[in-house]
Amino acid sequence: MVFIAGITLALFIELLLIFKKNKSGSDKILAVWMVLIITQFFLKYLIFSGAIYNYPFLWGVELPIPLIQSVMLYLYIASVTNQLPYKKIWIYLNFLPAFAMYLYLIKFLFLPVEQKAYVYNNLGAGYKVFTYIRLFAIFLSGIIYIAWSLLLLRKHRHNILNKFSYQDKINLQWLRLLIFGIVGIWFLIFLFFLNDIIIFIGVVAFVFMIGFFGIRQSRIFSVEKELPGSNDKKVKYYKSGLTEELSGKLYRELLCLMNEEKLFRKNNLCADDLASRLNIHPNYLSQIINEKEGKNFYDFVNHFRVEDFKRLISDPKNKNLTLLYVALDCGFNSKSSFNRNFKKHTGVTPSVYFASFKKE
Repeated sequence: MVFIAGITLALFIELLLIFKKNKSGSDKILAVWMVLIITQFFLKYLIFSGAIYNYPFLWGVELPIPLIQSVMLYLYIASVTNQLPYKKIWIYLNFLPAFAMYLYLIKFLFLPVEQKAYVYNNLGAGYKVFTYIRLFAIFLSGIIYIAWSLLLLRKHRHNILNKFSYQDKINLQWLRLLIFGIVGIWFLIFLFFLNDIIIFIGVVAFVFMIGFFGIRQSRIFSVEKELPGSNDKKVKYYKSGLTEELSGKLYRELLCLMNEEKLFRKNNLCADDLASRLNIHPNYLSQIINEKEGKNFYDFVNHFRVEDFKRLISDPKNKNLTLLYVALDCGFNSKSSFNRNFKKHTGVTPSVYFASFKKE
């Protein structure tokens, strides 16, 4: 029953992905992943129900599939976070272990059904070495790709803080849940090694989680916006290098933009916006902020917002305004973002600061 439930759920998700409009690259990877999961569920159902005897040529096809599952996790997360390798050869190389395993299994796949049944019913008799290598390869690939996926998320978070002045609409939690879901399945495999039912109940729950979150998931942030003149190579300093003198000049221009034009009040301000105003590449902007301020872009902008809030709240003209109203006017796009950043930059919560301020 659990296999039928898994197949039905995965098929439903697959159909939603097929008919989804404006599919992203990550949607396409997820669709391929669903086909792989459907195939694994179907083959396990045939073996569990005994129907595999009617399709003996399929017996053994399921063995390398777990090697591909971990790869699909990595590819999906890399696609969602815009970190897929540019050269497709590096993507294809991830499937090499599974391909090698299928090459080894060619002879086994063409064995008579009686011999296949004997191997399965005797815990891999005649293929003991292969069985141990397969289990080790699955275990190793799980560790490698789960760790790799976590590193991608860590790198992506670093990129976010260097590109955006806000985080509320950039949610990494879903991808963390996806990785932890895979880890949970690994625990089930080790705890209930010979109980496919319990393991696949966990897989069904994992597929449900993919369906619930994955279909509506888009890239956490899109590719870098083109700067004015980037196509005709008119962006200043992009190839010339950032000298100390030039860095100081650009830093002063940056502070002028922030202090006089108060660009930080734009609640969706990103590094590309400021880089465009300075007519430089965003990477140079991040370098300048890091060298001169010792901060990333996110902390740099939100520091200005906090200071602007402190200035406005101290003005008697604003005494009838709420803290949140003033905070939103300073560029924060939510109460939680304001509270988090205010405490980070001042060491106290806004309410504590305001209470102490009124006592003065």
